[in-house]
Amino acid sequence: MNQDIVLAFSGGLDTSFCVPYLREQGWNVHTVFADTGGVGEAERAYIEARAKQLGAASHVTVDGGPALWEHFVKPFVWAGEGYQGQYPLLVSDRYLIVDAAIKRAAELGTRAVAHGCTGMGNDQVRFDLAVKALGDFEIVAPIREIQKQHTAVRAWEQDYLAQRGFEVRAKQQAYTINENLLGVTLSGGEIDRWEAPGEGARGWCKPRAEWPAQPLRVKLGFVGGEARTLDGERIAGHLLLAKLNHLFAPYGVGRGLYTGDTTIGLKGRIVYEAPGLVALLAAHRALEDAVLSKQQNRCKPDVARKWVELVYEGFFHDPLKTDLEAFLASSQRCVEGEVTLETHGGRVDAIAVASPNILVAKGATYAQAADWGVAEAEGFIKLYGMSSSLWAEVNRK
Repeated sequence: MNQDIVLAFSGGLDTSFCVPYLREQGWNVHTVFADTGGVGEAERAYIEARAKQLGAASHVTVDGGPALWEHFVKPFVWAGEGYQGQYPLLVSDRYLIVDAAIKRAAELGTRAVAHGCTGMGNDQVRFDLAVKALGDFEIVAPIREIQKQHTAVRAWEQDYLAQRGFEVRAKQQAYTINENLLGVTLSGGEIDRWEAPGEGARGWCKPRAEWPAQPLRVKLGFVGGEARTLDGERIAGHLLLAKLNHLFAPYGVGRGLYTGDTTIGLKGRIVYEAPGLVALLAAHRALEDAVLSKQQNRCKPDVARKWVELVYEGFFHDPLKTDLEAFLASSQRCVEGEVTLETHGGRVDAIAVASPNILVAKGATYAQAADWGVAEAEGFIKLYGMSSSLWAEVNRK
């Protein structure tokens, strides 16, 4: 056959397996690594060397940080909601990886793309639906192809690579690890067995015993709901998020153990770490709460939850997502100001908010002073609670 195929490649167990497997099926495998800023230079070099070692016909590394910030982080922070109230959608770089793979396919003149997703998880849905939204492509998923014949898929992959002289790093043998600018997710091993995560199930966040003794304070500046400055310095969004990861990870901020409903109906359980994203969400929420109207603050979470569900379940290119983002963008036009964050470890708090748009009444302060009197207060309470009071009066025995 000897046809060209583009493989979304991370250097992990699954995508490492895909290279020789696809080659033995007759494909010329061209690997693409979309670097969103979650790995260092050493890891980036390892991934490139790994692709060559495995026999890739070519390998390219794409800088995906700016696109990830613009197309996911900004609207996600505007939404301000995790999936099922918790999970911060750390695998949403998948959509930008698809973009990079499709672009590489166009350069090579092929309509075949491949990914290393299993048939048990959500990523296969995200990859496939994103590819289908971008054109008529052949999708090859080697892990899905082998899982009917081999129930212990990861062990079989490791053995397959070992028989061909390719080693697998120790941590990849125990866990499935995803790492990008947004954070780290770990699954497998004792996590999948519903047991307490071991010390090996740790990415960036330091354990409590290693938290710094001194608290950390940073100041984030926002314009139009987008973080623009860090401690007064203007910095590109993806670099700002990377800096927040570096600052808050030593304090253990953003680490959680999440159980939720996957797209395909199984229960998913992962350890996740998102120090920068959790800090960014805390700052944005504090500013937003102060400058949005009561009705905006009440309505926006409903829109946000739907946006999050669409992204989580693979509908990144659905027109409803675009419609919802128009609302979210409109809601941010007055979200401007600076927020001071503080952490002593484990959690982060917004301890100060400064903005010209805070909704402060000139003659009243909550629980302190008011420019109205007894008659106005009693009249408001009477009318506001009339329906409930009437029910109680009519039905009082």
